[in-house]
Amino acid sequence: MYYDVVVVGAGVSGLGCAIKLKQLAEKNNKEISICVIEKGSSVGAHILSGAVMEPTALNELFPDWQKRGAPLRVPVTSDHFFYFTGKNTFSLPIPKTLDNTGNFIGSVSQYCQWLAEQAEQLGVEIYPGFSATQVLYNDNNEVIGITTGDMGRDKEGNPTQQFQQGLDIFAKQTVFAEGCRGSLSEELKKRFLLTNHSDPQTYALGFKEIWEIDAGVHQKGKVIHGIGWPLSSDTYGGSWIYHMDDRQISIGLVVGLDYKNPYLNPFEEFQKLKTHPYIKKMLTGGRRLSYGARALSEGGWQSLPKLSFPGGLLIGDAAGFVNVAKIKGTHTALKTGMVAAEEIFKQITIHSNSSTEITNFTNTIKDSWVGKELFTIRNIRPSFKFGRLFGLIYSALEFYLFKGNVPWTFKNHSDHLQLQPAKTQQPIHYSKPDGIITFDKSSSIYLANIHHQENQPVHLQLRNPDVAINTNYFVYGSPESKYCPAGVYEIVKELSAPPKLIINSQNCIHCKTCDIKDPTQNIKWTCPEGGSGPNYSNM
Repeated sequence: MYYDVVVVGAGVSGLGCAIKLKQLAEKNNKEISICVIEKGSSVGAHILSGAVMEPTALNELFPDWQKRGAPLRVPVTSDHFFYFTGKNTFSLPIPKTLDNTGNFIGSVSQYCQWLAEQAEQLGVEIYPGFSATQVLYNDNNEVIGITTGDMGRDKEGNPTQQFQQGLDIFAKQTVFAEGCRGSLSEELKKRFLLTNHSDPQTYALGFKEIWEIDAGVHQKGKVIHGIGWPLSSDTYGGSWIYHMDDRQISIGLVVGLDYKNPYLNPFEEFQKLKTHPYIKKMLTGGRRLSYGARALSEGGWQSLPKLSFPGGLLIGDAAGFVNVAKIKGTHTALKTGMVAAEEIFKQITIHSNSSTEITNFTNTIKDSWVGKELFTIRNIRPSFKFGRLFGLIYSALEFYLFKGNVPWTFKNHSDHLQLQPAKTQQPIHYSKPDGIITFDKSSSIYLANIHHQENQPVHLQLRNPDVAINTNYFVYGSPESKYCPAGVYEIVKELSAPPKLIINSQNCIHCKTCDIKDPTQNIKWTCPEGGSGPNYSNM
């Protein structure tokens, strides 16, 4: 199959890129063929975010987005910023970055579904249920497209009766919008040395549940952000509660993946959060509707890779454009896709048969309002590596006194290198779930609507199986069994037999945490069959 442009990933940035390209083509009486490949079973199936959305980029893409029925229907009516202790709640001044005046509470999954409708109306071809598993290169080391994964292979990789061979999809320019820690994006970073002049990317793991609560405690449009308990002072993170339509709230916890203690269980920390008196009172009498988890990029300005390579571009969270200080990334992701479209349009209308690199794309993005936004807040996230108190004080001073224009830039570090041996850390004990406010992983992943063919090849691979026991188990206490939010990794101990790691890959919700946090980078996340994984409809 041949197209002018192939976009890998039907998230905000990928769909924004496709839409903008079609708009430019229509305006200039040009024909541009565009294909969007999405590994989820449907558009939005793998999309999860808080989310309070800033419409800055959307206003540029569709000034009439409200008439078009965009699912941003709940304007923020009030902002609250709390410091939680074990039993108390203290109100803090609202940081300027968390002032959500003019913003909207919504579902990014539904937002992407709406963007897909707009794209298809413009003539974009969107193919959900197909995973891009290989990058295609020509003899000049230029990217010329992608290959979709085979369907219908068994665990040993042999074709079954349902076998369908993957497709080669060729393009003049290939845009990688895979989201956080995209497997092909990581391959491209290594092959083209895209991160040689940037800091390591740093990540967090975000948990989210949607609850239906009693009408008496629901306040449509109310936004709450929290810091402090249940996380320790040396663990970066924070919580949120967003009051949506229909007596529903989005509640979540973000845990920085640079934590040191291998006993820390981010899922259990999230469950613990809900036992705080302020939150428990809100949830009592309600019911949990949905659950999900996803890693997000937090490195910001200093961790941005080079965004171009021969034949293609990186956009959105595949490159790391989340504004951590705002706790938002949809507006920056959308804008990167739009700028990519503008540069690609210039390229393919001038060099119609060329895979020439769009070398100015990185600087164009950094010179845009996206770059300026990330530069201003570049020191806020890394300042917290010195502890919560220092991070809060420093961030306030730099942001309000120096307006982000200090002559220094703090360094980011690789998250997997921060984990310390278990014997040097304090064990953490968590309470059993009550099944009312707190829950176990099994009942939680049921709500994520996960689907994997049981007999398909295992997509979570160990580079060296011995390391899982000799290092991860004996040195770090098997941290993968704790940081995984879906119970994929399990240590089995039998009498007179050494411990064994079991990988329940059918539970995987594609959060990518294992690929990020494994202390020796022994776990490799690869794309399973297209259509596998969670099926989020309102996350």
